Parts: sequence; C-alpha cells; structure tokens
Amino acid sequence: MNKYLYIVVISFILGACTSNTIMKKPKDLIPKDQMVDLLTDLILANGGDNVKNLNLKRNTNYFPFVFDKYQIDTTRFKESNYYYTSRIDDYDDILGEVNERLKTLKKMYEEEIKVADSIERHKKDSIRKKKKPFIKKPRDIE
Repeated sequence: MNKYLYIVVISFILGACTSNTIMKKPKDLIPKDQMVDLLTDLILANGGDNVKNLNLKRNTNYFPFVFDKYQIDTTRFKESNYYYTSRIDDYDDILGEVNERLKTLKKMYEEEIKVADSIERHKKDSIRKKKKPFIKKPRDIE
C-alpha cells in the first residue's frame, strides 16, 4: 500500500511540474521583432559593463539606456518576457534570432579588427621602408 501512495504522490508532483501554463497576452505586448532587438541590446549591455566607456569608467549599468532607446519601461518588458517564456516555441524562435544576430555581429567585428590590424602593420612596414639605412661614409684618403 505504501508503494502505491508514493507512486501517486510522485505522479502528482511530476504532473504539476510539467503543466503547460500559458499566460494571457498582455495588452501592451512587445512585438517579436522588437523583442529580438531589445534582447540583443540587453545582452550587449550586460557584456559591456566591464569595459571602459568613453569616460574611462567601468561597471556602468547600460540597461536604462537600452530601455530608453526602445521607449519601454521595465514592467512592460517583464510582462512581455513572461508571456514569451510561457510560449516556449515563440521564445525559442526569439532566442534563436538573437543568437544569429550576435554571431553576425561577432563576425563583423572580427573582420574589422583584422582590417585595422593589417592597416597598422602596413603603416609600420612603410615607415621602416622610408627610413634610410645608415651608410658609413668612406674615410678621406690622404
């Protein structure tokens, strides 16, 4: 009898954990394409907090700037994010697009760094070529 009770309790717990609760659509839901843009910028802002900014300051919170850019408050973002996380397929699509954008940005910046490095190397090489080598003057013959 004890075994059956454990099995019933465990099945109820597992059933409760795997319920597909889908939240109601908020009235001011952020559209998917804007959500992709917003999440991409939030991830970049999160990664940029340890990098020195133009004022040579670190640990700057860039999240408010991102929300200002999209004219979205944190409550609207929270509600939209909760809604999309309750719809796994939609959220998976959004995160897939964010991942692709981040990969594209990374590839673009790596190409820019390569070009900048090759230009710098070329400048150094051309400076070396312009310098005249030191030539000893022959001694005057007496």
